[in-house]
Amino acid sequence: MAPSTFPQQPVDLDAVDRRIIQELVNDARISNALLAQRTGIAPSTALLRTRALVERGVLTGYHAEVSLPAVGRSVQALISVRLRVHDRVLIDKFTQKMPQLPEVLSMFHTSGVTDYLLHIAVSSTEALRDWVLDYLATDESVGHTETTLVFGHHKGQGGPMPKEPGQAPAAHQAGTH
Repeated sequence: MAPSTFPQQPVDLDAVDRRIIQELVNDARISNALLAQRTGIAPSTALLRTRALVERGVLTGYHAEVSLPAVGRSVQALISVRLRVHDRVLIDKFTQKMPQLPEVLSMFHTSGVTDYLLHIAVSSTEALRDWVLDYLATDESVGHTETTLVFGHHKGQGGPMPKEPGQAPAAHQAGTH
């Protein structure tokens, strides 16, 4: 689903929706029967509720995680990009081009000194240097870059925020499994 189709306002989620989402965040390949068991609802209800979360734009996809070193992309970097000028045509060209490059894992449009933050993965530091030279240093819209090597990546929580401040997500509360 394209970012422009995401709900613009938070969607009302009840406790069952939140449990379904958390279980799917923990394991997107969970069977419907196990999802139903873990959330305390009937399998038919689990299926209907999951489909409704997709239709409402809450669940936007199911993804496989790839070991980047296993596929020859052991060097990761975060590259801060500051644009030379804020010309709409150049911005649109940059934002269309960058995510299409196979080395780019994700691109963030940010506020502050940095206009964009690119997360890329390549085979070596030499390949990283060449990529920056080939795609950023020669881009007419780029004024400045700063590259930071990634030594480790620790994924955070991707589900909904707990209702109460400081409360752990449902899957991490004692006695839920």
